[in-house]
Amino acid sequence: MSWWLVGLSLFVSNVGNATFIGIAGAASSRGYPVVAYEFSAVFCLLLLANVFMPVYITSGVYTMPEYIKLRFGGNRLYIFLAITLLFTGITTNLAGEMYAGVILIQQSLGWPLYVSVSAILLMTAIYTISGGLTAVVYTDALQSILIIVGSVILAIIAIVNIGGFSNMYTEYMRAIPNDSYVLGNTSCGVPREADWHIFQPASDPQYPWPGVGFGIIILSSYFWCTNQIIVQRSLASKNLDHAKGASVLAGYLKILPMLIMVVPGMISRALFTDDVACQTAESCVAVCGNPKGCADAAYPKLLLALMPTGLKGLMLAAMLAALMSTLTSIFNSLSSIFTMDLWIKIRTAPSQFELLIVGRVTTGVIAAISILWIPIIQAYGAGELFLYLQSMASYLYPPVFAIFTAGVLWTRATEKGALAGLVTGVLLGAVRFMCDFYFKSPGCGETDTRPVIIRILPFLHFALVLYAVSLVVIVVVSLLTKPLPAEQLVGMTYWTRHHPRPKKNEAINEALHDKDRATSSLAANLICEENRIKDSPQTSASVALKYVCCFWDTPHAINEDRDVEEFQSEEVSTRGLMIRRWLISINMAVCLGVGALVYIVFG
Repeated sequence: MSWWLVGLSLFVSNVGNATFIGIAGAASSRGYPVVAYEFSAVFCLLLLANVFMPVYITSGVYTMPEYIKLRFGGNRLYIFLAITLLFTGITTNLAGEMYAGVILIQQSLGWPLYVSVSAILLMTAIYTISGGLTAVVYTDALQSILIIVGSVILAIIAIVNIGGFSNMYTEYMRAIPNDSYVLGNTSCGVPREADWHIFQPASDPQYPWPGVGFGIIILSSYFWCTNQIIVQRSLASKNLDHAKGASVLAGYLKILPMLIMVVPGMISRALFTDDVACQTAESCVAVCGNPKGCADAAYPKLLLALMPTGLKGLMLAAMLAALMSTLTSIFNSLSSIFTMDLWIKIRTAPSQFELLIVGRVTTGVIAAISILWIPIIQAYGAGELFLYLQSMASYLYPPVFAIFTAGVLWTRATEKGALAGLVTGVLLGAVRFMCDFYFKSPGCGETDTRPVIIRILPFLHFALVLYAVSLVVIVVVSLLTKPLPAEQLVGMTYWTRHHPRPKKNEAINEALHDKDRATSSLAANLICEENRIKDSPQTSASVALKYVCCFWDTPHAINEDRDVEEFQSEEVSTRGLMIRRWLISINMAVCLGVGALVYIVFG
């Protein structure tokens, strides 16, 4: 794929219901600081292009767990990482998207929480079974275009409606709900001047400046440099130069959320103050059913109130379709992790039919867990979706990114060191999550009675500490254990990416063997649509079972082999190659400058 297609794909892969609703909700509550999560992507995308992508390409991997498998060897780290990613996907990606869909349906149709959840699951099931992967592939691009264009139109309408940017400041600062109150020296529900700046005091519980400056970089680096969805799109580039160009384009586009998410969220508070900025439990329950707050209703309320009728229906349809597409992809991804990374370790030679049945059962269990997790999101902190997502990211992402950092940048890192660092980090993150859930954060004007370690360590600061601790454990244990053989590191680190690759080595053979065992299941899913239309002498019962389970006899498997050199090569003249790389370097420098500039302007 060309650089511009991959760049657009990178951008839209991070633009979903949870992102729109979460960021707009956080902006309606606190203003500018939340945009740091978007601006940080500018630097992390350049990190992906210049450090991580060259290694992923030369290693010849297809997935991130596969890279860990080839880089470190063994099964323990691979399995524990798969379990961590499975839990992370359920509690953040899946539950977050489902909760965002619930908010959208509640605000547009007024349905109760679990009725909305049931509707979402039913629509997703119909969408998946009737359309399958074909529906996902052909509708993703259209949905993304409609949502982005619609969000730009909505932002323009909102800015005009409030009287332009010059009047936006005045109206936002006046957006004081009727149920606001004063406790001691604290005004609850009153906008602050600090809401117009990204960097907040170091004591701020949500956006302390050290956490915004460095902690968010850790979380964003995990997402943009090691997330399977992102890396897979980058690997679809024609070559490394196109991958770099795609990262630059996506970096430029990450400035756009300031206009299409943050500004609409703040305007929504100004226009619907009593609803979006409600302060008491009674008033919030009446508005959105969540006693913790209704900030997440900011974007849906703005959409329903200001968008013209035809565009409103189109935008809602696109957002719901995107939700179903996203849920389908997440369900498939998580069930694949369990089936292909964990189940095949338990069952040495499972049949194709067994793998598919296990995948379907896993999907049902995952859906049930995500539904049960929704009340936890509502009850967490201030009841804001985005703060919940970033808090969970702070507890889970840093140790995973630490093992990738060590794996890519340090040749001495070993499997035992990486496993020790990952286990230590995940356990510390789990303890912090349980403490945060048990010791509730104080409301506005209330005395903070939580343990000192929790009070002085906001989740963004905790992310920094967790990353550092995980990295130190990796280094110490690696130095105390036997180093990996040099031939296993060829193409696997930034410093060995240009070393000549041996024809075969034991680690690659073992990884390819595992991949071959799972290929039949993957092939069955990918060609399911083609085989559904073929005549079959099966009984009606067996046909129904195979239709729902997407299981059909496949005459051939999909060939996944590709040559690393093919990815890297392209017939271009030396002069053209130099010009292209010169332009990429200039744009990277400009993109870096733009990233620094937006922090200066809005900081």
